[in-house]
Amino acid sequence: MIPEGETLSSLSNPLATVEQLSNSSSSLDGVPPSLESSVRFAGLQITQAAGILLRMPQEIIAQAMVIFTRFYLGPEGGSVRKNGAKDVSAASIYIAAKLSADPRTTRSVCNVYAYLMSAPTRQAFPDPPPNDPESYFLSEGSYHSARALLLQTETIILRTLSFNTKVVVPHHLALTYLQTLGVLSTVPSSTSRNLASRTLGYLNLALFSPQLLYITHQPTSLAVAAIYLTAREVEVKLPSNEWWEVFDVDREELGFLVVALQSCEGWIRAEKERWPGKSCPVTVDEVNLEIKDVV
Repeated sequence: MIPEGETLSSLSNPLATVEQLSNSSSSLDGVPPSLESSVRFAGLQITQAAGILLRMPQEIIAQAMVIFTRFYLGPEGGSVRKNGAKDVSAASIYIAAKLSADPRTTRSVCNVYAYLMSAPTRQAFPDPPPNDPESYFLSEGSYHSARALLLQTETIILRTLSFNTKVVVPHHLALTYLQTLGVLSTVPSSTSRNLASRTLGYLNLALFSPQLLYITHQPTSLAVAAIYLTAREVEVKLPSNEWWEVFDVDREELGFLVVALQSCEGWIRAEKERWPGKSCPVTVDEVNLEIKDVV
């Protein structure tokens, strides 16, 4: 990872290098790029759904999703053929919650993932699976096995990331920027609420982007791009000058991010349609079986 800059280090993240983006441990293990993208997307969906069920704040869920994405980055990262997306998702949620002011117990995490994995098909996340308690009941023995796997995967993630779990997400930054630009009224209105809500919505959507926006661009840039795109859509007038430069974002980067954000929804829709009637593989055995069937 490229270390964050010396200035404004509290608002920056370590970014992926060109080598890390060009090769991954999964591709070196023979996983086709399209399958790797699908597994990553499915793992992010599970992470989002688990965070909601665990009643975690969206910013902490976003941090867990970034940790999940970082883990599979580069040839030195994890491989979906050795570290299942479901297990890495659970450990990422556990790590992010542990680092917050409101951690979650291993039992809570294990119970939630047993519940999510009980669904006949998992492409409908975050919609809940059918309420069949027998399908997701964890016996004491099953819980201890799941707990041991959770803690083992946590150790693997921390070692792979060199214990660098710092994640700055752009959500609060975006709201601060909106106030700085003077487009959020002191008295809440439907327009200002819509502007803030849609801006945060784009930032949440970017977590699933195939361009891996959260590990290739700083949170300040993501916040500016979400504001720019939302303001155009809801027809809110922003300063006529190049205001984004005040937040250290150039025109070229802004243009790329706006296009990337606009393309996310279509890519996600296509990814969901790719697995009709069945679930995308999120465990090691499922991935190996899928590769065997393709070959």
